[in-house]
Amino acid sequence: MIKPHGSDKLNPLYVMDDAKRAALLKEAEGLPSIVVSSAAAANAVMMGAGYFNPLTGFMNLADAMGTAENMKTASGLFFPVPIVNMVRDASSIKDAKRIALKDPNVDGNPILAVMDVEAIEEVPEDKMKRMTEKIFRTMDMDHPGVKAFNTVGNTLISGPIQVLNYSYFAADFPETYRTAMQIRADIEKAGWTKVVAFQTRNPMHRAHEELCRMAHDQLGTDGILIHMLLGKLKKGDIPADVRDECIRTMVDKYFPANTVMITGYGFDMLYAGPREAVLHALFRQNCGCTHLIVGRDHAGVGSYYGGFDAQKIFHDEVPKGALELEIFEADHTAWSKKLGKIIMMRDAPDHTKEDWVFLSGTKVREMLSEGKDLPIEFSRPEVAKVLMGFYQSQK
Repeated sequence: MIKPHGSDKLNPLYVMDDAKRAALLKEAEGLPSIVVSSAAAANAVMMGAGYFNPLTGFMNLADAMGTAENMKTASGLFFPVPIVNMVRDASSIKDAKRIALKDPNVDGNPILAVMDVEAIEEVPEDKMKRMTEKIFRTMDMDHPGVKAFNTVGNTLISGPIQVLNYSYFAADFPETYRTAMQIRADIEKAGWTKVVAFQTRNPMHRAHEELCRMAHDQLGTDGILIHMLLGKLKKGDIPADVRDECIRTMVDKYFPANTVMITGYGFDMLYAGPREAVLHALFRQNCGCTHLIVGRDHAGVGSYYGGFDAQKIFHDEVPKGALELEIFEADHTAWSKKLGKIIMMRDAPDHTKEDWVFLSGTKVREMLSEGKDLPIEFSRPEVAKVLMGFYQSQK
């Protein structure tokens, strides 16, 4: 199986020994504590689950600046984005060497992790600006990732952590949430050696379905990992439980048995386009995948990124050998009226706009809200039915 990033074996930060975890939780109740941001909580969950291997905790300012600037920590470890714990006010933990991190996303703010504090640093405005520009390629506060990154505070708390639970993800999505360790074990059990991952934060329509099939066939993989984001999205995005039902419905009906694993991970979407695509590649390697599909406007939002910037970054900025996982570069896929099937648009240079079946997200929402069926060239009827139920329940 492909090695994890940065180490020979996966080193998740979740404390697996029950007795040790209970002792840490008891100790944490007596420690100075702080409620972290949703982004920092998601970072802790990802480190706990082994996805952010080989990190041992939250980055300090030097590492955060290094990863933002050139995707390397001060020690030279390749990592595409800063993994930080930033707060507005650290006075509750002032001078503490060991603290409890509390979860902002669960009622009562239970303890999520124990942290050994190595540094508490104020991030100057010019460095916040520089990190934002490098990660998101914009300073526009209308960009949801830029807004999230710049509104949690600029006091950075760094140091190793021990993770005590997976926040709300394991409880709310018991059939879907999986750690990197669990996915590796499942891949090994299935006897797969070559696995292509598909990242999604949306329900999967026919173009997505066919894209997975194309990658599977062209790469000759043993299986497909459909890996959906279960954390916080922007307003208007489809809730995770609805996406989950759509994807399971599609896979059960239209894919051969034992060729697809449907799983999810706990993270808040960054909408960082190219940089987030590299992060997606890194943590898919950590969960045992050999390939990742990177399509048009991968991890993008609005018109902040070029259609294929998330592919270009792997050629232009990711150092050769930084990751073992390889990218399957995909174009926009759609139904060709001429050919009567779904293909990549780059494979039909003779087609005009009228030769494709296109529906905007706005049009899809409008039709489903009004109880109108989507074209079968665009969406499987079983999937459209699930979405229609959701949209009509929102009226």
